[in-house]
Amino acid sequence: MKKLDRYVAKNFLIGYCIAFAVLMGLRVITDLFVHLDEFTEHETLTTMDVMKNIFTFYYLNSLLYFRDFAGMITVVAAAFSFGKMIRSNELIAVMASGVSLKRIICPIIFLALLLTGLLVIDQELLIPHFADKLVRSHDDLPGQETYDVRFISDGNGSLIFSQRYDVKTATLFNPTIILRQLNPETGIWNYAGRINAEKATYDNNCQLEELKGLKGWDLYRTDPNTGQKIPYGVLWSKNPNQKPQVKTFYQSDLKPKDIPIRRKSEFKALLSMRQLIDLTAQSSKIRDRAQLYSQKHFRITEPIINLVMLMICLPILVCRDPKSMKSAVMISFAVTSACFVTTFVCKMLATEQIVFNKVMPEFWAWLPV
Repeated sequence: MKKLDRYVAKNFLIGYCIAFAVLMGLRVITDLFVHLDEFTEHETLTTMDVMKNIFTFYYLNSLLYFRDFAGMITVVAAAFSFGKMIRSNELIAVMASGVSLKRIICPIIFLALLLTGLLVIDQELLIPHFADKLVRSHDDLPGQETYDVRFISDGNGSLIFSQRYDVKTATLFNPTIILRQLNPETGIWNYAGRINAEKATYDNNCQLEELKGLKGWDLYRTDPNTGQKIPYGVLWSKNPNQKPQVKTFYQSDLKPKDIPIRRKSEFKALLSMRQLIDLTAQSSKIRDRAQLYSQKHFRITEPIINLVMLMICLPILVCRDPKSMKSAVMISFAVTSACFVTTFVCKMLATEQIVFNKVMPEFWAWLPV
C-alpha cells in the first residue's frame, strides 16, 4: 500500500469513527429523551440500577441502530475525509503529481467493502443471537419480563397460546396447544385437536423412555400441598366422542428464547437468513410468505444499496475547489436521504402492492438498486 493510500484510508477511518459516534449518539439521546420516564417507573430500583438498565438497553439496541445507519455513516465518513483534504488543498497537490482523483477513491471503496462485511455480521450473527433481548421494552426489567403468547406457530404447524409466559423461569402458564394437520392438496391447516395443561417448561432432552432425547415442552401441574411438579396434560381429540388422553410432553422446535421474538409483528427483521428460510418452509399464508421473501431479498440488496449510494456520492465529493465543497456535501447528503426514503417506501410496498396480478416482494427489494 502506498503512502497516499494509507493517508486516505486513515482520514476515512477517522471520519467513520466520528460519524459513527455522532449518528449513534444522536439516535440514543433522542430515544432516551422520549423514554426516560419509562426507565424510572420502578420505584424499588436505585439510581445505579436505572443507569445499568439504560446502559444495557442501548448497548444492545446499538446493533439495530448500526444496521439502520451503516450506509449513512459510510457516506458521512467519505465527506469528512474529502472535506479535510480539499480544505488543505491536498487534492490539488495530488493532481499536480500526476495521480488521478479516481485513484484516491480506491482505498475508500476497499474499506467500504470491509465495513459492509461488518453490517452483514451484525445482521446475520449478532442481531439474531440477541434478538430476545432486543424486543424488550424500555420499562421492562432484564430477566423479569412477562409476556402473553398469542397463537405462535411452531415447526409442527401447531398454535401455542398462553395467558402468561415468564422469562425468568421459562414457564408457560395455562398453555393451550392447538394441533393442526396440513392438507397437501389445498395447502390449508386443519384442526386436529388440542392440548391443555397448567404449566409448561422447555425440556432440551426429554427423559421419558419412549421420547428420550427429544426437545419440547414438559406439561405438568403443581401440587397445592407440596408444591412439587406432577407431569400432567390433557390431549383432546377433534372427535368429540373420543375420550381425552393424558399428555405429559409436547415435542416442538419452539424454544423459550423464540417466544419473546415471535410475539412481535416485526420479528422477521431480527432473524438470520437461515432462520428466514426455515420459517418460509413452515408458513402457508400468502401474506406471511411475502413478508419472509421480502426480508430475504432485502438482506441481499441493502448492503448493495449502501455501496451503490457511496459510489454515487464519491464523484460528487471529489472536487478541487474548497468553495464548492459545501454544495457537494449537501448534494451527497440529499442523494443519501433520497436513497433511504426510496428503500423505506419499497419496504412498505413490498407486501402490499400487486405487480402483474401478484405480490412480488423481490421486485420491490431490487427496485432501489
